[in-house]
Amino acid sequence: MLRERALKGVLVLIGLLFLAGAYLIVRPPFKDETFRMMLSLYVTLGVFLLLAVRNPVQHRSLIAFAAWSSLAHAGIMGFQVFRNLISTNELPGVIALAVIGIVLIVLAPPKVEPAVT
Repeated sequence: MLRERALKGVLVLIGLLFLAGAYLIVRPPFKDETFRMMLSLYVTLGVFLLLAVRNPVQHRSLIAFAAWSSLAHAGIMGFQVFRNLISTNELPGVIALAVIGIVLIVLAPPKVEPAVT
């Protein structure tokens, strides 16, 4: 019960955080079309994470996708920072995405086996 409430709270928080990226699509701080494109994916994911709050068990695969894609994104960005391909200013984003991925994996609803009749 506590785990499900924590998951729902985290889904709301992450969903709203990703949804806030819509502002940066409309009023970007700099001209970078790839940044806008990436944000459009996160904004869309934010909407679906907010919809998943009602029944997280039913949306287990969406939660897993959000977790693992966040970890993949953090891993790639971390590698790029390590190789000096992108600025070290990106490290807070790397850490945030890694934390999001880990928290979602830890709180993810267990797999429910279908009832045998």
